[in-house]
Amino acid sequence: MRSFHRPGRSPVYGRNAMCATSHPAASLAAIEALRDGGNAVDAALTAAGVLAVVEPHMTGIGGDCFALIWKPGHGLVALSGAGQAPAAAEANWYSYHDITEIEQGSPHAVTVPSAIDAWTRLSRDHGRLPFERIMVPAIRYADEGFVVASRVGSDWAELVEKLSVHDAARQHLLVGGRAPEVASVMRFPALAESLRAIARGGREAFYEGAIAEDLVDTLRALGGLHTMDDFARQKSRYVTPIVTSFAGVDVCELPPSNQGIVVLIMLKILERLDGIADCEPLSARRYHMLMEAARLAYAVRGAHVADPDKADVPIDYLLSDGVADELAGRIDPLRRKADLGPVPRPQGSDTIYLTVVDEDGMVVSFINSVYSSFGSGIVGAKSGIWLHNRGQCFALEPDHPNCIAPGKRPMHTLVPALAMKNGVPWLSFGVMGADFQPMGHVYVLTNMLWHGMDPQEALDFPRIFFEGDALGAEETVPRAIVDELTAMGHRIVPIEEPWGGGQIVEIDRARGVLIGASEPRKDGLALGY
Repeated sequence: MRSFHRPGRSPVYGRNAMCATSHPAASLAAIEALRDGGNAVDAALTAAGVLAVVEPHMTGIGGDCFALIWKPGHGLVALSGAGQAPAAAEANWYSYHDITEIEQGSPHAVTVPSAIDAWTRLSRDHGRLPFERIMVPAIRYADEGFVVASRVGSDWAELVEKLSVHDAARQHLLVGGRAPEVASVMRFPALAESLRAIARGGREAFYEGAIAEDLVDTLRALGGLHTMDDFARQKSRYVTPIVTSFAGVDVCELPPSNQGIVVLIMLKILERLDGIADCEPLSARRYHMLMEAARLAYAVRGAHVADPDKADVPIDYLLSDGVADELAGRIDPLRRKADLGPVPRPQGSDTIYLTVVDEDGMVVSFINSVYSSFGSGIVGAKSGIWLHNRGQCFALEPDHPNCIAPGKRPMHTLVPALAMKNGVPWLSFGVMGADFQPMGHVYVLTNMLWHGMDPQEALDFPRIFFEGDALGAEETVPRAIVDELTAMGHRIVPIEEPWGGGQIVEIDRARGVLIGASEPRKDGLALGY
């Protein structure tokens, strides 16, 4: 329990239902959907729609999404809403045109957005409310306006240069060439019309009609390879989650091309490190071992994680005890190693997260993103839809498993999660922040399972993460710990923005209570009843 002498948040408690999102308007919309007869899927989709308007730099209908759903009596369902590369995206085309990397603002960074296909599929397969009802709050905020929240406005102000590159971005996302100020009212009239069309026409309105034509025309005018057929072919899909046991719970993640496997590899490494579970949570030794494990797990991601439909991704091998033993054995518990060794290989071979639990016990762990802030910065002139830059995660080396190819899905950083106890959900959680997300999952799980923190304390805790050969430390990390990590061989750098964001709902079955927590680094909150 937190000290009430210090500024902070308390967990939110409820008995019937709980949601946690990164914006108050989205949390309220989710609760209203539940009270209007909807279930957790309806509430999650309603909140996602609102966030696609009120937190626009982080998410939108021009992005992708993933979800884990627990349905009482049916078990765990996982949906991958990863966008695919155009049919003409041959690796040799990029080589022929002297393109050696996919840049953030390039049309080649835009895979076909999969969010709307995923939303409509989840609504049809698992929801109760009509999809048109789900979209009502988002349409209202886009049409009538929303108040720009503190973190949203602060981030938006840093993105003016990016949004000034293309005429449509300036038109739809800036006001007189400037970002809207905090506490000002912002409207998206063109986006409102697009949302209305999707509410009425569902998936086809986005992928086969005027909206798709606008987006394809926009991308092709910039040199993109996209066609109407590419949009029409885009499909989300159900996948089999990957699971590993850790500290008495089963942690469930999405499989590759998702990076959820990085979380499981890190957890398996950490369980093999003597003494780490007994370290003080705010200690240099704990941070050191977390970072060394992360360096190894992320190196595995860089070498192996790709679309399993288009490349050989050795999931069973990467999650084997032998690989975990080998990786854990490379870590010096007292000092940073500059070289942690080669990545094991088998023989022969900016984002929103939200979670909802409803009165029937359905649990939804949901994440939606345009990747970088406002994605690629490319906006449909007529539709007002900003497009993600997820294709930037592709490699262009022909022999790399994650090399771009027709219809291929890139390595994906979006990772919702569930942790199970005795075969039923205990924790629904996610931590935003692109590459940081697996690290964020590990912080949450170890903070709660090893150090007894409640969900809010687990999110509040000071974070360190590596970038290149340095560790970026939040301002809340004590100076003495920074100095000790430096003495252990780490180079520590301050960071301008804190690491990530997150939401949690814990299901306390013994007491019949739901416990919600929301990221203090964002504008959001948890609500329950």
